[in-house]
Amino acid sequence: MDYYSEIKNKLIDNEVYSRVKDYSKERHKVITYFETGRLLSEAGSV
Repeated sequence: MDYYSEIKNKLIDNEVYSRVKDYSKERHKVITYFETGRLLSEAGSV
């Protein structure tokens, strides 16, 4: 068993997973702010 490769792969997988989760959280924030801004804009024009 090649322990070095196994450990390296686990660390890389963890980093990729972490970045994907961060991206998902940020994407959700942007969508929420966009929708809130749109609603405020529509409310202000009424």
